[in-house]
Amino acid sequence: MNQYLFQQLINGLALGSLYALVAIGFSMIYGIVRLINFAHGDLVMIGAFSTLALVTAGVPWPLILVFVLAIGAIAGMTIETIVFRPIRGASQVTGFIATLAVSIAIQNSALMILSGQPRNFLFPAFMRQRVGFGGVNASLTDIAIIVLTLLLIGGLFLVVYRTRLGTAMRATAENLTAARLMGVAVNRTILAAFAIGSALAAVSGLFWGGKFGQIDPLLGFVPGLKAFVACVIGGVGSIGGAMLGGYILGLAEVLFVGLLPQEFSGYRDTFVFLLLIVILLIRPSGLFVRQTEERA
Repeated sequence: MNQYLFQQLINGLALGSLYALVAIGFSMIYGIVRLINFAHGDLVMIGAFSTLALVTAGVPWPLILVFVLAIGAIAGMTIETIVFRPIRGASQVTGFIATLAVSIAIQNSALMILSGQPRNFLFPAFMRQRVGFGGVNASLTDIAIIVLTLLLIGGLFLVVYRTRLGTAMRATAENLTAARLMGVAVNRTILAAFAIGSALAAVSGLFWGGKFGQIDPLLGFVPGLKAFVACVIGGVGSIGGAMLGGYILGLAEVLFVGLLPQEFSGYRDTFVFLLLIVILLIRPSGLFVRQTEERA
């Protein structure tokens, strides 16, 4: 039983890593511009199909990771510049409708260009191997997802809390008008937040395809929705809360399936959203948000 539980914990951490990467971008963007970007999940799909195109072109995998980060950043900056910057300062309803419009536009464009046919997506053969330790077998894919996610998140925290850009982002999140008066290049800072958050979402698409082996143009809907739930659990606007919320959600989803009788496995999303309701009843602002917490 202990070995089985440990196996499920590894699966939950891998799935939680995927949610955490997307949720962090949600929180970064909301923390700075107070915008829930429902088009953010579609960057997962862009990252997945970009990876597939690069693999087909014969690009080495270490370079693919770099290229996918760059593609995600460019996509995020493009969306911010063309769509969100012109409506900055408008009502939240306007921003909400705009994000839905962008999401629908991306999904339908992908369907027209790529068709709705799912595509097989495989990591290199050695990544499908399983490593045994302590009586537990874990795939190299899951281990790589967990390790690379933690490295990316660690790099993000260094940027946010140890660089001038991070200081500018936190100042803008605290008070955009005051930050502008203090000389912060607000437009550049917001653009950087979109770039970083979108790059992480695109890499999540790379990992998602590698873990589940199949991608399609509507791939981003589920990760985007689950990442939003993770943000609410951890506290919308908190980077650390989004990360922990992603891992809580991933672990809960896997453990619900792994520990409950098999006939309940089809209802795992029901249990996940019940968990969300319980958490909101106990802590409406999220588990990891304090009144005095800085947001970025």
